[in-house]
Amino acid sequence: MSNPNFDTLLSTTLDNYRETLTDNVFNSRPVLYHLMEKNRLRMLSGGNKIVEPLIYDEGQAGSYGEWEQLTITPQDGITAAEFDWKSLYATIAISGLEEAKNSGEEQVISLLEAKTMQAEQTLKNKISTMLFAESLAAATDWQGLGILIGDHNSTVTTVGGINCTTAGNEYWRSVVRDKTATVFADVDVRAFVAEAANSASDSGTDRIDAVFTAQDVFELYESQLTPQVRYSDVKSANAGFQNLMVQGVPMYWDFDCPAGTIYGVNSKYLGFVGHTARWFKQSPFSAGLSGNTASAHASNGNASTVDARYSVITAYGNMTVRNRKRHFKIHNVATS
Repeated sequence: MSNPNFDTLLSTTLDNYRETLTDNVFNSRPVLYHLMEKNRLRMLSGGNKIVEPLIYDEGQAGSYGEWEQLTITPQDGITAAEFDWKSLYATIAISGLEEAKNSGEEQVISLLEAKTMQAEQTLKNKISTMLFAESLAAATDWQGLGILIGDHNSTVTTVGGINCTTAGNEYWRSVVRDKTATVFADVDVRAFVAEAANSASDSGTDRIDAVFTAQDVFELYESQLTPQVRYSDVKSANAGFQNLMVQGVPMYWDFDCPAGTIYGVNSKYLGFVGHTARWFKQSPFSAGLSGNTASAHASNGNASTVDARYSVITAYGNMTVRNRKRHFKIHNVATS
């Protein structure tokens, strides 16, 4: 029969760890950390799509004289980008033999801690990979920088339901710079970032607030600095993220960022959306062969045929963008 004490420990331990797991996942990679620091996680209770309102043109304004009649005309210039809800999951599996070997309370907690850390690391790696993918490996994947701040000449031209190659939709294009023709001897990372950052700004305060790049570009930029001017963002460094300041904002590197690529992000227009009812929520552990509900799982071939218990951690959400022209991408930077 199922061990009631084991069942209770599994349930309470995992439930208590849920918030820690979520925090650990979203503070594990530079992009995730930066967006969380900027409070760019928005929770919604539902909806067929995730809708991001967009302003793509100016409204009506002007000067007028005394007693002059004002002409009011209908205004356009506002639309919306629509993003699909995507589902993410990770599993925690405990075999019957593992359960038998870890029947004491301390052993159960230790086992579940190890299994949860495994699921946590798997989620970190999966999300980080999706963050920099330039196309969806699967239709169910979340979108990341590689698509949301993509090249309008790439295979992905429709983002949020808006095709940026369509005439009139130029406002939905990121600033993209291809450095294929630039030989290594002429590569100046600071100059590249400065030009792209200025082009992605409104010439005022609406500017990028972080840069993300690959290891090769980061190390090249570091080598181009003199020791006296190697500044970093102290708060990010204290959180464990190596960074260098460029254009007054921190530059981070990530293993999953494609080589020779630099992204400039304005977090005001980029973030995560999660579903309040399903945000890194875990299911109860299945009963496995030792339980009396095994037959309920006969159709999916898990608990009825495998001597193990399973819990599934799921999250509904996606990454969204509200203003693509306030971000930039530089690619094909020669680093050697």
